[in-house]
Amino acid sequence: MLMERILKDSSVLVTGGAGFIGSNLTESLLHSGNKVVCLDNFSTGKKKNIEPFLNNPEFKLIEGDIRNYDDCLKAVKNIDIVFHQAALGSVPRSIIDPVTSTDVNIGGFVKMLFAAKESGIKRFIYAASSSTYGDHPDLPKVEDKIGSPLSPYAITKYVDELFAANFAKIYGIEVIGLRYFNVFGRRQDPDGAYAAVIPKFMKTLMKHEVPVINGDGSVSRDFTYIDNVIQANHLASVVQNKSALNQVYNIAHGERTSLNQLFTFIRTFATEFDKSILSIEPVYGPAREGDIPHSLASIEKAKRLLFYSPTINVEVGLKEAVKWYWNNL
Repeated sequence: MLMERILKDSSVLVTGGAGFIGSNLTESLLHSGNKVVCLDNFSTGKKKNIEPFLNNPEFKLIEGDIRNYDDCLKAVKNIDIVFHQAALGSVPRSIIDPVTSTDVNIGGFVKMLFAAKESGIKRFIYAASSSTYGDHPDLPKVEDKIGSPLSPYAITKYVDELFAANFAKIYGIEVIGLRYFNVFGRRQDPDGAYAAVIPKFMKTLMKHEVPVINGDGSVSRDFTYIDNVIQANHLASVVQNKSALNQVYNIAHGERTSLNQLFTFIRTFATEFDKSILSIEPVYGPAREGDIPHSLASIEKAKRLLFYSPTINVEVGLKEAVKWYWNNL
C-alpha cells in the first residue's frame, strides 16, 4: 500500500473492534498513528484479540452494544471516521435465528449510522457482504448487478446498503461500503458452530480429526486474505475523489478456489509442521442451506476509484494463516 494512502493522525471508531477483522484493523490503525476507540459487546469478539492494545494510550475500549443508541453516541464522541465492522455473521445462524441477526445487523447499523450523523462525523465506512449478490448467476460479481438474497443474513447486509445510501442523500454523510468476500487470516475464530471453513479445517487437522466438506467440494469462493481487507479500509478512509464516495465496492482478490482445493492447500501447508497430517482425508456432508455454488469478484471498480491493489493471493495467505494457527492455537 502506498504510504500516502494510509490513514494517519486521526481519531477513529472501530465497531466490533475485538472481532477477527476489527482487531486486525485496529492494530493497523494504531500502528499508523491513529487514536482508536473500540466498541464491542464480546458476543462474538474476543478480549484476547485486543489484549496487546489495552496498555496503549492511543487505544480506548468501550464495552457496549450497537443495539443501544446511548452506547453508539458515547462511542462516536470526538471521532473523525467510523469503521463499522460489528455484525452478527453467518448464513446458518441467520436461518436459525433471523430475529437476532436482523436486530443487530439492521437495527444496530442504523443506530450507529444515525449516531455518527448526529455527532457530525463526515465519513462512515462499513463492512458489506458478498452475500448481497444472492442468486444472480453472473461471474465475476459486479457491484450493480445483484439477485434475490438467499438468507436472512444476506437481506440484512443489503438493507444496510440501502440505509447507507439513503443517509448519504438525506444527511450528507459520506459512506463507503466494502463488500467483503470470504475473508480469512490471523485471529479468525476456529471454534463454535458457525466457525469459518479455513480455521475449522486447520483446527480439525491439528487434532488429527477428519474434516467435513459441505457438498461435493466443488463449491468455490473468492477467499480474501485479511491484509487486503485492511488495505481497502485505509484507502476508503483517505480517498478524496467525490465520485468514489457513497459507493459499494467488492473487496476480494479476484480468484476462485474450490473447497477441495482449499483443503489441499491447508493440508499441504500444515504438513510442514506435522508430516502425519498428509494422510488425513476429508469426508463429504450435505450442502449448506442458503449457500450459493460459486462466488468470484470483479475488483475493477475498487481498483479504479479506491486505488485498491490486493497484494496477497489465496495460496500465500493460507500459508501465513496456517503458520499463525500452528503457533497460536
